Formats: sequence, C-alpha cells, structure tokens
Amino acid sequence: MTVVETYVGRKRLNPPDVSPKLHPEVLSLINEGIAQNTTGNIFIPKLGMNFELIRSSSKVLHVFPFNSEKKRGGVAVKRADSGVHIHWKGAAEIVLGTCTQYIDSDGHPQSIEKEKAFFKKAINDMATQSLRCVAIAYRSYKLDKIPSKEEDLDQWTLPDDELVLLALVGIKDPCRPGVKEAVRLCTEAGVKVRMVTGDNLQTAKAIALECGILVSIEEAVGPNIIEGKTFRELSETEREKVAMKITVMGRSSPNDKLLLVQALRKGGEVVAVTGDGTNDAPALHEADIGLSMGIQGTEVAKESSDIIILDDNFASVVKVVRWGRSVYANIQKFIQFQLTVNVAALSINVVAAISSGDVPLNAVQLLWVNLIMDTLGALALATEPPTDSLMNRSPVGRREPLITNIMWRNLLVQALYQVTVLLILNFGGESIMHQDTMTHTLEVKNTIIFNAFVMCQIFNEFNARKPEGMNVFKGVTKNRLFVGIVGMTFILQIIIITFLGKFTTTVRLNWQQWLACLCIGLFSWPLAIIGKLIPVSKTPWSRRVVRAFRRLKKTRTA
Repeated sequence: MTVVETYVGRKRLNPPDVSPKLHPEVLSLINEGIAQNTTGNIFIPKLGMNFELIRSSSKVLHVFPFNSEKKRGGVAVKRADSGVHIHWKGAAEIVLGTCTQYIDSDGHPQSIEKEKAFFKKAINDMATQSLRCVAIAYRSYKLDKIPSKEEDLDQWTLPDDELVLLALVGIKDPCRPGVKEAVRLCTEAGVKVRMVTGDNLQTAKAIALECGILVSIEEAVGPNIIEGKTFRELSETEREKVAMKITVMGRSSPNDKLLLVQALRKGGEVVAVTGDGTNDAPALHEADIGLSMGIQGTEVAKESSDIIILDDNFASVVKVVRWGRSVYANIQKFIQFQLTVNVAALSINVVAAISSGDVPLNAVQLLWVNLIMDTLGALALATEPPTDSLMNRSPVGRREPLITNIMWRNLLVQALYQVTVLLILNFGGESIMHQDTMTHTLEVKNTIIFNAFVMCQIFNEFNARKPEGMNVFKGVTKNRLFVGIVGMTFILQIIIITFLGKFTTTVRLNWQQWLACLCIGLFSWPLAIIGKLIPVSKTPWSRRVVRAFRRLKKTRTA
C-alpha cells in the first residue's frame, strides 16, 4: 500500500514533498503519531522519519487496539515534558466526526466547524479514486500522576473525542494482478462475488468497479450498495430480502459479515466466505465454506475455516471452485459408470437364473467385473483433472440430487443396450454360433457373454467421462492414468480369456469371436451420442414429484 495523497489543514500535499512544506511542530506531531501508533516501520517513507529515534524520545503508556465498531485504534504517549498525547488513527469520516479542531499547515490550531464540509469533500474525492482514507488526530492531556501499574492503566479512562485533526491520508491499495479476471470467471460460473469491507462506501464502490465486482456505475446504486450500520438495523426478514441483492457492503463490522452469511444461508444460498482476522472467525465458521488467508490470516481464522489459501490471493478462489466442481463431477461420473455395471450385471443374471436356472456370469467373473467397476473405475474416473468447461456449468443447489436426470438417461440407455444384447446371446447364442457340440457351445457362449460384457464396460468408461458432451475423447490424452488403467484392463482381459480359463471357467476365443465382442463394446460409443440427443428435464424428478403433490394438495383444499 502506498500513500498517494495527503491533506494537512486545507493544504493538499504530494507525499514525497510533504516534509519541506510543513511547520516543524506539525511535522513533529505527525511523526510522533505515526511512529508510536503503528507496529510497522514504513508509512510515509519520504517524510524523513527516524522511527527508532522518535520512539525512544517518548514512552507508550497504553495501547488501544483497533476497534472494529469505532473503526479506529489509538495510543497514549508520555512525552519528555511529562505531558501526554493520545494519538488516534482510523476511518477518516468517523475520526473527523470526533474532532473539534484541526492544525493548519503553519502549526496553528483552528476551529473545524467551518471546514468540515471541505474535509468531507476531500475524503469523498479520495474515496472515489479508490483510495483508503485514514485520519490522524491527537489530543494533549495533562496528568497530575501517571499510573505506573498495568491494572491502573486498564481502569484509566482516556478521552476519545474533542480531538485535533492532524492529517487526512489517501492510501492506494491496488488490486492484485489477475483479480479482475478471477472475479469475471467466478461471475460467469454463477458465483456471485460480494465485497464486505470496513472501508468508506465511496472507496468500496471504486474498488468494486476497479476489480469487476461492479460492472458499471449504474450498478453502484440502490440495494446493491449498503452500509453495515443500515444492514444491521434491518429486521431479520428484511435482511434476508436485502441480502440477496447486496453486492458491496461498506463500513461494516465483523458482526455485519456474520449477519449477511446467516441471511444468505436462510435464503437457501451456498455461501463461501474469505477472511483473515480473528473477528472474521464467526463468519468463517458459519459459512458453508470458510476460506482463510495463509499469510496474513490469524491462527483463530485458520482454525475456523475449511480451506486455507496459501498465497492470500483471490485468484486462488477460482482454483477452489474449479477443483470443487471437478471432484463433484468425477464422483458423478463414477456413480453413473458403477450403476450401469450393477444394473446390467444384476439384470442379466436374474433373468437368466429365473428362466433357465443357470447364470452366464459366475462368481469369479463377477469379482473381476467388480474390480473393474470399483477399484480401477474409481481410479480412472475420479482422477480426471479439472477443465475450464467446468466453470461454464451452473452451480449445484444445496438440495440438488447427486444423480441427475442426464445421468439417469445415460445409465438407462447403456444398461438397456447391454442387457438386451447379452440376453440375446444367452438365449440364442447356440443358434447364432452354429456349434455342433452342445457342451462346447455353452462354454463358448458364456465366455463370449463375459468377454462382451467386459468390453462394454471398457468402452462405456469413455462415455462416463463426458456425461453431457458429444466428444468423449476430448482431453483424454491429458489423463495418463485413465489411459493407463483402460489399457491395463484390456490387457488383463486378454490374459484372463487366453490363459486363465480353468480359474475363470472360460475358454479361448478365436479372432472372429474377439472381433464380435469388440464390436458389441464399440457400439456403446455411437449409442451414447444418440442417447444424448434425447431431451431430459433439468428439474430433478424428485422435485417434480414434490411439486405435483403440492398442487394436488392445493386442489383438494380448494
């Protein structure tokens, strides 16, 4: 952060040239206030300050930590002449409201009443330039007896009004590179970015416009913009309504942030919150996803959060969204693939057992299919890396079912195809193959059913990668683990059929039979494309059932 504008009295100064233009008494008071009322060593580097010398020439009696409600922090300093100066710094318009005088650039105290309009305009002008406005003020205080014990200091009531304004400072805190693009990506992904800040409302507006949270000046009006005080004074019902519209909240307290999170969650929104301070802990804990800062964040904030952003960069939130959606999508892919295998295997064996008393897929073969389905399938589909296309998907609601209508469509199309083809082989395989020896024909038939079933799963694994996309091969080469697992599964299937017949109760197949099995599996690709042309409602069937019952209930009541 850099100081780019300063007002001392009515004089507007360029920070690098401040020192020569100020009265020594004014400069001394500003130096003392800055040096003692901050833990940093650089604030206005060109003022010629010697922090160590200034700090050694006076003694800090008491520190008033920054108060998030009053938006200021202070320090009581004992000077060499036994006098006490109480220095305050904080939100410019709030500190200004407690000042009755100001020091002009010549070092003379003046009444502030006639100049308040000037100072308010100066604050507003700096705020509209997205500068963070800080006021520096002090008050001289005479003590007959300086408390020497820490217990006495805690009971010591120090004045925090009737202050003397020393300076107004405009600090530029530029957006990090990539933040505007990150906000755009979040917005396009259906994630509404809201800014909750303790800054002046004008500063908040300007920063929001700069980083893309507000797209235009027209958006910076009405219910999109609100002050924390106004928001907290609303009733609970009103807060829920207003919370949905809020884009920027200025001059807010940590409690306002918590109230906003609670209101949004009550409205059914899934809320993620970023924060770094101890006061942010309640909001981080209340949110569905709390994201704390790994560098500037306090330990309390980190413990209250679910995710720690190691680089303190908002652009990392996009990575969180992308990876979160990737994990969710991979789980859906695996579930679709697993359910297809389960439905097909169960249907084939049940129908065959009821009709003929025999099952085409024995226990050992089903164990191998389960290995493909559970272990290898999970590794292949659940390790799919995130893609940019995930950011174009709509967010998933809190009560949305894990298995969507699109997944049901794909599952049923593939399962119906597999069950139909394999049952045809089961009941008409002997006549199709034209074999003379019945025993040999049964062994070959069951081996073909087993082999064709496995081939269907191998080819359908590609379909499961893209539940909605037509091109199931897009990006497949980027996932080497997927290619490796599919290739290994195919090789192991060849070994099982060729060399492990005694163990799996199979026989060797000739090249024509292998080709037939491959064609049966291969047909699942064009079938998947045809199936995706079938329109389905994006509204879950469970929600439609609930709505139907509600309509029926209303009709009966009427």
